[in-house]
Amino acid sequence: MIKVGIERLDEHLHLFKNQRVGLITNPTGVDRNFKSTIDLLMEKVNVTALFSPEHGIRGNLQAGVHLEPYVDEKTNVMVYSLYGKTRKPTKEMLDGIDVLAFDMQDVGARFYTYLYTMAYAMIACAEYGKKFVVFDRPNPLDGVHVEGSILDLDFRSFVGYYELPQRYGLTIGELARLFNDVYKIGCDLEVVLMDGWKRTMSYQDTGLHWILPSPNIPTADSVYPYVGTCIFEGTNLSEGRGTTKPFELIGAPWLKADEVIKEFDAYQFKGIALRKHYFSPMFSKHQGALCVGVQVYITDKDQADIVYASMVLFNVIKKLHKEFELLPPFKEGTHRFLNLLVGSSFLSDEHIDLNAVKQKMDADKLTFSKIKEKYHLYAL
Repeated sequence: MIKVGIERLDEHLHLFKNQRVGLITNPTGVDRNFKSTIDLLMEKVNVTALFSPEHGIRGNLQAGVHLEPYVDEKTNVMVYSLYGKTRKPTKEMLDGIDVLAFDMQDVGARFYTYLYTMAYAMIACAEYGKKFVVFDRPNPLDGVHVEGSILDLDFRSFVGYYELPQRYGLTIGELARLFNDVYKIGCDLEVVLMDGWKRTMSYQDTGLHWILPSPNIPTADSVYPYVGTCIFEGTNLSEGRGTTKPFELIGAPWLKADEVIKEFDAYQFKGIALRKHYFSPMFSKHQGALCVGVQVYITDKDQADIVYASMVLFNVIKKLHKEFELLPPFKEGTHRFLNLLVGSSFLSDEHIDLNAVKQKMDADKLTFSKIKEKYHLYAL
């Protein structure tokens, strides 16, 4: 039986003894009986502050919604937002704590903002002399496979801050160790390890129940297409937001699904397939419109090259449709959102050189696979 980090709290109470404790968490911070990490800590240590990532500590906010500080009605503890005016804890926020703990389920993709909520908190803890404790959880994509290209730092943002590939094959605790060492954060870091987790495990292998880490990652299966198809957020295509299959459905009212599938299938990808599907998003892009689209199926998790296949799908759709557009930058003088997600500009070029893209991704995979081994905390 696998124990996640928070389920080993009793073995690590010494980390919190006589300390004022802050906690960064959300609804995924629970034990196997669905008891909140907030409650588990409140019973045994002195919790004096809570910190909210994107989507809120109760998971009640959609993507991009900012939050002001407030008092949590259940615990009567102050909640500070790390997805509002500031994304890095301020000195004032940390003055009332000695230790800052982190317990959230990651999804294993570079553009997921929880990674950088953690990183910014680590930087603040280093600056203000606070201990940082990570309660570790599984990487739902497994801890072995690496996919995608390493981020070009010219495209640094809150959806990609460090030189990671799109799929990095580390747990959140292992990633904290890498951040602390490679990027010289230098905080007083402690990782509370899981018990029983193996690197080769998918989330389904763990026997743990899946809790939505954010509104558009509804199932453990959602993380597989997400690591590739998230790039469509930077286009005028619906990526399935507003449906029950976000990131599995890609489409628009004008999409020529049959032609897209025919061209995509010519690449003969292993472990991934497309099926024509009609859908009408309840919100987000093409709200209320009938979209013609494709549903992405991951038929073999171990063989699927999801990131590269998604880029091929992107290129196929771009070539077949004059209606296809990249969304403009959020602010004048900044990069397109697509480039921030990809961590490079190669998909926004007029002519995409897929061979060059594949060569870079293969080289980056080898490079990062060697780097990450130093930070492994679990065996195969």
